[in-house]
Amino acid sequence: MIKKVLSFFVVSIVILSCAGDAEKSKEDKSFPGADTKEDSMTQTNYATFGGGCFWCTEAVFKHIDGVIRVVSGYAGGIKKNPTYEEVCSGLTGHAEVIQIEYDPDIITYQALLTLFFKSHDPTSLNRQGADTGTQYRSIILYHSAEQKEMAHEYIEEINNNGLYSKDIVTQVVECKEFFPAEEYHQNYFEKHPDQGYCRIVIAPKLQKLGLLKK
Repeated sequence: MIKKVLSFFVVSIVILSCAGDAEKSKEDKSFPGADTKEDSMTQTNYATFGGGCFWCTEAVFKHIDGVIRVVSGYAGGIKKNPTYEEVCSGLTGHAEVIQIEYDPDIITYQALLTLFFKSHDPTSLNRQGADTGTQYRSIILYHSAEQKEMAHEYIEEINNNGLYSKDIVTQVVECKEFFPAEEYHQNYFEKHPDQGYCRIVIAPKLQKLGLLKK
């Protein structure tokens, strides 16, 4: 099934901006994508991704049509209920991630995967921009065998297409436990749009993706 749906992605699925303004993106033929649903998904489903600081990743997915809720948190490590400080130490094994609840009748997991890879550098090991450490690694935490297969085949397709000069380093692991981050991390960009990191890092990324008007 995955081979049939891996085609060039039209970014126009991203139709709502972080300011609430609709702005359809132009066609981008660099990334494989999909416009069909997983037949087995008939209710709301979950996707869990890590691609650097979760303030940034949350802002990317927050207002995508079909996304019901985005929660920043920690996953992929060994410590239960870690604190932000513990995760930043690098000793818990956790990554900063977001967990997305979405409606598969509106947006597909394949489309979420495409946006995930477009929104960060999946070839950078344990680093996104100035954020360095294993907690900032690129990671997909799958919730089903189908999601696992789709993630691996998507990565293989990107590598085969030679879209990057280096291979993808994104981990693909089972989502065993997800721990929501502290409340002050939730909806961070919306709460603090004028904060330095939000202005310098998050806002330009959203603008580049067509999710925030200049």
